[in-house]
Amino acid sequence: MLQVLLVTFPFFALVLAGYIAARRRMLPLEAIPGLNGFVLFFALPCMLFRFGSTTPIATLLDGAVAGIYLVCALVMVGFAIVMSMNRRIRWNDASLGALVAAFPNTGFMGVPLIAALLGSQAVGTVIVTIVVDMIITSSLCVALSRLDSPGGAAQAGKNALKGVVANPMPWAIILGAVASAIELKLPGPVEKTVWLLADAASPVALFTIGAVLARSQMTSNHPMPLSDYLPVALMKLLLHPLLVLLAGLSAIQLGVPLDPFALKVMVLVAALPSASNVSLLAERLGADNGRIARIILVSTAAAFLTFSGAVSLTR
Repeated sequence: MLQVLLVTFPFFALVLAGYIAARRRMLPLEAIPGLNGFVLFFALPCMLFRFGSTTPIATLLDGAVAGIYLVCALVMVGFAIVMSMNRRIRWNDASLGALVAAFPNTGFMGVPLIAALLGSQAVGTVIVTIVVDMIITSSLCVALSRLDSPGGAAQAGKNALKGVVANPMPWAIILGAVASAIELKLPGPVEKTVWLLADAASPVALFTIGAVLARSQMTSNHPMPLSDYLPVALMKLLLHPLLVLLAGLSAIQLGVPLDPFALKVMVLVAALPSASNVSLLAERLGADNGRIARIILVSTAAAFLTFSGAVSLTR
């Protein structure tokens, strides 16, 4: 366990550094969108392209991983909505809460962290889960969030798909997969530029997570009962990885060609804290961003121990 903590500590320490920098105004809140833009449009796509282009194409097209992970994500979404809805929390807040219960922080945190723990051979499976979450899980939750508005779900679904198309991460993954399939190698200077941006992705993304969490807490700080957000954070950290583990083991018993190593990677992806960018989505859709920010903050803080525990248990 101590060895695992030593590996994971620098990643969570960078998140804490970003949080403190924003809270103490060493990093102006106005600068956070710039950091987020650099990670989203430059550094992270380059990192995903690098991993995709150096990963065997068969790993990126693993239907067993995609299918099992998707089923678990849908179960998490449905369960979180049922458990959350009450007189105060309606479809909009419940659906965005369900999204943070099912959508791990895979891009900003999971790729570099799991690669550090398990090696680059794990990244192909991680990329498959990113595609599932960005294209299906997020689009579904956005559509469900509009059910409070008559006739709004269809339009919300279209807008969600437009968001996926405008997101550079899926395109980076697709280009990386194509490069892997045709064994394309970038020209030396171009490759060096892409690789330099890729190297910047992990530290800047982790620092940005902390800054985004601090900003969300500072701008959406109103009283709220623990029951509104703590159960969802626990679902993300405990129920989600357990569900993926049980579903994967059951699938293997039924003869589904799922590699045990891929299952281990999927469990660790599910054990990650909630995706920090859902806070921005909740703000745009008019959901209770204070609740979403609290879920993300609690899951991120607690994940230092729960994620490290998951790594130890799956060894």
